[in-house]
Amino acid sequence: MSIKTPEFMGYFLDFSAEVTGFSRFDLEGTGQADLYFDTVLNMIGEKILTELLETFQKFDKSAKKKHNPTILTEGLRSEILTSATLGPVARNIIKLWYTATWEKLPKSLESWYGIDQTNSPFIPSPQSYPEGLVWKAIGVNPPGAKAPGYGTWSEPPSVSLS
Repeated sequence: MSIKTPEFMGYFLDFSAEVTGFSRFDLEGTGQADLYFDTVLNMIGEKILTELLETFQKFDKSAKKKHNPTILTEGLRSEILTSATLGPVARNIIKLWYTATWEKLPKSLESWYGIDQTNSPFIPSPQSYPEGLVWKAIGVNPPGAKAPGYGTWSEPPSVSLS
């Protein structure tokens, strides 16, 4: 069974929304969702990605069924983010959405899962950089991209320092 299905893409977006603090709408609006899903899948393989997303879904469904969001929060913390195997992957997915960079995973994952991490950190595509969530989070345009328009330099910045 391949995990390249709408169901697993939905799980990926739900997981990403939960760990980034942005909505699925915001994530899909970047235009990077398919690329990031494929990047993660290519870098870690189906086995780890399936384990990560199914673990997340288990806690998400339980939290919704019992109307208790703490179940999801605690599950994310105890079973995913602090896990020696799933934690580095989850944190890399967060970094990918925020900075548009896939970071090299720890060497330990190579032996546990047979992941080949010969690549250094990389940006999946040139369009990823200006779509990084970091720019939206801090309320600025990415340097060198998405210029605000002619003459906007004459107006005070919208970001306050206080």
